[in-house]
Amino acid sequence: MTPMPTGEEKTRPTADRRTGRRAVAGRLSWGLADQAASSMTNFAVGIYVARSLGVTAFGVFSLAWLTYGVVLNVARGLATDPLVVRFSSAPEASWRAATARSSGAALGVGTALGAVCLLVGLGLGGRVGPAFVCLGVVLPALLLQDTWRFAFFAAGTGRKAFVNDLVWGVALVPAMVVAAREGSVAAFVLAWGASAAVAAVYGCFQSGLRPRPHQARGWLREQRDLGYRYLVENVSLSGASQLRAYGLGAIVGVGAVGAVRGAELLLGPFLALLMGLSLVTVAEAARVLRRAPHRLGRFCLLLGGGQAAAALLWGAALLLMPGRLGEFVLDGVWSSASELIVPATLGVAGAGLGSGAAAGLRALAAARRSLRCQLFASACYVGGGLGGAAVAGTVGSAWGVAAATLCGSAVWWLQLRSALREHHRGGA
Repeated sequence: MTPMPTGEEKTRPTADRRTGRRAVAGRLSWGLADQAASSMTNFAVGIYVARSLGVTAFGVFSLAWLTYGVVLNVARGLATDPLVVRFSSAPEASWRAATARSSGAALGVGTALGAVCLLVGLGLGGRVGPAFVCLGVVLPALLLQDTWRFAFFAAGTGRKAFVNDLVWGVALVPAMVVAAREGSVAAFVLAWGASAAVAAVYGCFQSGLRPRPHQARGWLREQRDLGYRYLVENVSLSGASQLRAYGLGAIVGVGAVGAVRGAELLLGPFLALLMGLSLVTVAEAARVLRRAPHRLGRFCLLLGGGQAAAALLWGAALLLMPGRLGEFVLDGVWSSASELIVPATLGVAGAGLGSGAAAGLRALAAARRSLRCQLFASACYVGGGLGGAAVAGTVGSAWGVAAATLCGSAVWWLQLRSALREHHRGGA
């Protein structure tokens, strides 16, 4: 006869669930705190440059910033994304070996593409060239610092990532003061990268690891089934932003690029939330998949829906913000950036909704499906952004991007639904 469960045995599953939820909440909280530190640093840099140099020079700085975003996504696709998917909650020895090789791969990517940026900057000259030369110099440090963040979250030690970003923020203060005295875009780019180098070196001490660039080729070979698809996926995302920025500058003018960047700065606190969660969501979705696969769809839905709702609330708050406060924050950039609040908010809400499905596809390692989604979304983004610019200038570009983002989000969710059905059939 089967014995009846005792009271302690009945309450144990409930206690385990509560403990698991607290652990998830703790990791998400560190993700938000880390991204808050990182985004406040980026927000402060953007505001400082906008107020110091004006809308045209700020447009030049934004082009360098967007180029860094492209390179960053190359490094993430090849180095850190496979690390997070495959080594979240892994034994410490496996994590340490993988992190040393992953960081070496990121450092190699930064060195190679930094050399390309340097040569392009020397060829361009003018106002844009020096900014790209300086970006090429600081790219290796920027990518290494970002790799430590993702590695710490994969290990479940988000507190270390938060401390690392705090170190970057502290180092940035004197660097910005020196750059302001010089008063050029190139000086601000160097200051931004030099402070990141301080945090990158500190990350080596935090982890007790040194990057191993000589093992980068082995890492890329072992992770090629995911890495190269994630590379194309990430580059199509950031490349779409880059093409839209270059096209907008050609169609409307460089000042339009500064206006779009100004609107993004207004949405900065929410974008910090979105990016902070993205540091943790793939790792958490992978944990949910391993422990309770039937809950993955609900986890992704709550994640995406919550981010979309938060974006709409933040946009509503921006619409109620007094104009004097906006002028104080962005100075001369405010008048053009304020016209883009509504479409920019809708675009970010669509991105937040789609990010929940993207996290689920990454956790399922459904690289082919996520690649198709991202290519479709990127094509819509470029087409909507440049088509809107040709029809109605900067405002038209913003509305075109908003519509494209919402369409892309729908495709992400359709692909996640299909991937979940395949996974459940395979498990059965």
